[in-house]
Amino acid sequence: MRKVKNFNDYAAAGKKQGKFAVIMTLLATVIGASTTIGITDTVNSIGFPGIWWLAFGGIGLILQSFLISKKVRNIDAVTLPDMAGRIVGKSAEKILAFIIVISWIGVIAGQLVAMNGIITFATGKNSNLLFAVVSIFVIAYTLIGGQLSVVRTDRIQFIIIVIGVLICCIYLYAFKGGDTSSVLNNIELLNDNYRPINLFTQFFVIGGVYFLGPDIMSRNFISKDEKTAKLSALISGISLFVFAFVITMIGMWVRYNVSSDELGSNKALMYVIGIVPKFVGVILIFGLLSAILSSTDTCLVNASSIFVKDIIGKDSVGLVRITVGVIGIISTVFAISGKSDIIGLLTNAYSIYTPGVIFPLLIAILAYGKRRIRQGVWFTAVILGGLFGLAGAFLPDTLVKIGVPSTLLSYLSLIGMGVSLIVALFSIGEKKA
Repeated sequence: MRKVKNFNDYAAAGKKQGKFAVIMTLLATVIGASTTIGITDTVNSIGFPGIWWLAFGGIGLILQSFLISKKVRNIDAVTLPDMAGRIVGKSAEKILAFIIVISWIGVIAGQLVAMNGIITFATGKNSNLLFAVVSIFVIAYTLIGGQLSVVRTDRIQFIIIVIGVLICCIYLYAFKGGDTSSVLNNIELLNDNYRPINLFTQFFVIGGVYFLGPDIMSRNFISKDEKTAKLSALISGISLFVFAFVITMIGMWVRYNVSSDELGSNKALMYVIGIVPKFVGVILIFGLLSAILSSTDTCLVNASSIFVKDIIGKDSVGLVRITVGVIGIISTVFAISGKSDIIGLLTNAYSIYTPGVIFPLLIAILAYGKRRIRQGVWFTAVILGGLFGLAGAFLPDTLVKIGVPSTLLSYLSLIGMGVSLIVALFSIGEKKA
């Protein structure tokens, strides 16, 4: 708190973080509930190709490093909408800000629901009081120190994540044993459950978020210079491949050593916690909590900073702190109340971002400083791509009723990305003088 002197200090950690800090906080941010609990469940369901989710994340970060990291850092923005405003115009800043803030309330609430599930599993009872205490703790340290708090706690949290997952994997294969030969014989990148079309779709949809997502780019903005931003994205991308392999191997062990009857309704990773020695289980529980907290605090401070700077138009630390408290409390209430329909509704708003924003924003970044952007055409690209994502998220039943093949619905985001890319290319105007 004493180090926060201005808005940049609070919202972008002073824009002076070194490689080690950026790498640790970037990895801690991308490793959350979906990339731990979610990945092991996916692998248990479809096999080793479940690794592609995080593998495409690593590819996205590596591509970001080579293609746009330096350029984005040189734009010297504080938030992603702020960057859009600088390279396209104020209207772009407002649109992106509304999409991100609305959807991130759902993302934060979803992370808190996952955290509540782990607390319930660990304590053996559903304690709303304990959950509220942990939630308030996260809101409090984020509110007090902003990104500086997030960067510092992410270092500790990421170390706990790695230790927990690594010890668990080593124990399963080196001490627990089981049918490891089936695991090794079924390490394959494609199978009947995961076909080339899935590979193609996830490359753009999942890889695109890691390449140019709001959470990811916020780590670029806190870097001390463009070299740090570029190298941090590269090292983080490579490191993500290693983590992806370890977490996937845990899921593979469950797939070939635990029957569906034994697993029951348990999540794969939660089942593992119950069969490993207590000290290993405790470490893994703390690792999972750390994974969730390190993603939650990033979303919380970013959403609040975007609301104040890009929607209200103020560079006020006090207003951001108030917003952190408000968004944090709203998300906690959603999570405690079990309103998964509301959480899903808000989170699905984010489905507009990937098909509608990724390619238009990339085109604008690459053209920045060289060519003008035709704002009307650019907004058309965002709207058309976003409509495809919106239809897939909110109107699948309606689309089926009017004759759209159900098999096509899962590809609407990919189609939207293609449409937005083609239209965005026409937004590139004449060379700047």
